[in-house]
Amino acid sequence: MTPVWPAHAAGSGLGMGVTQIARAKVNLTLKVLGRRADGYHALESLVTFAAIGDRLTFDPSLLGARLVVRGPFAEGIAGPNLLEGALDLLSQSGVGLGDGSITLEKNLPVAAGLGGGSADAGALLRLARAAHLERAEDPLWRHLARRLGADVPVCFADRPALMGGIGDELRLLPTASSPPPPLPAVLANPGVALATARVFAALQAPTLKARRAPRAPLAAIGSFAALCDHIGAVGNDLEPPAMALEPVIGAVKAALLACPGCRTAAMSGSGPTCFGIFTSEVQAMAAAVAMRSSEPRWWVVATLLDGVVASAAA
Repeated sequence: MTPVWPAHAAGSGLGMGVTQIARAKVNLTLKVLGRRADGYHALESLVTFAAIGDRLTFDPSLLGARLVVRGPFAEGIAGPNLLEGALDLLSQSGVGLGDGSITLEKNLPVAAGLGGGSADAGALLRLARAAHLERAEDPLWRHLARRLGADVPVCFADRPALMGGIGDELRLLPTASSPPPPLPAVLANPGVALATARVFAALQAPTLKARRAPRAPLAAIGSFAALCDHIGAVGNDLEPPAMALEPVIGAVKAALLACPGCRTAAMSGSGPTCFGIFTSEVQAMAAAVAMRSSEPRWWVVATLLDGVVASAAA
């Protein structure tokens, strides 16, 4: 059954239907600095976004104020997701969307390490901001993003960034007059859900002894090859415990690395989705076709990731 929940009508609303894409978040690198006194983990992660994601649409002409979830992964949401909490928070803050229908097209796997729920919440905040253009520059939006969850601030920004703290400290990468070339990539998920809490519990990170500000990792990374080397060298600290819980993740990463043109591969977030960075779009598309053929139960897509270096020359 398609989940349907009441939406919360408040605020000025939008005069016409509008859509936001909740793009998949990809952690190119992820270091766990330690467990804080409050139980949360301090992280340092280089984050970018893919050209695929969930689709969130608000239609003021469809009265009934409902949130409807559709799409290939709608059934993976067993109950109200982060969007429900976001709608509550927007209503309480006086910046709701107004009457209408909100439809979430769930295209990303659930509990996949791609920030799906956080990306959905970030997209909802952008929809609400569009409904309140007079408050577009209000710090309220960033405050609401932090309240909703660790990954929501970067997903709300929807830009490559160096993420620190528990995800609430962002250093957005500079926007040049011409954006960096995108990174050809393949995302692959073995069809298992992996809860973030289980992975962190398996990691057993030490207590954080001293707080330090995140360091920008890109000063010495000026090429595609250097970025791939950096991803391989820094890695993802959550990868070993995640693989211990779900060994198939190792098979996914190995399958990506075996594809012609794959320069580096790693797990994103707390998994189980892995990404591979390829030399060209053609090689990425060919790899996705081959992997879907050999592993038909896996979710495999070729896509482009937002670039994070000035040159993509191999």
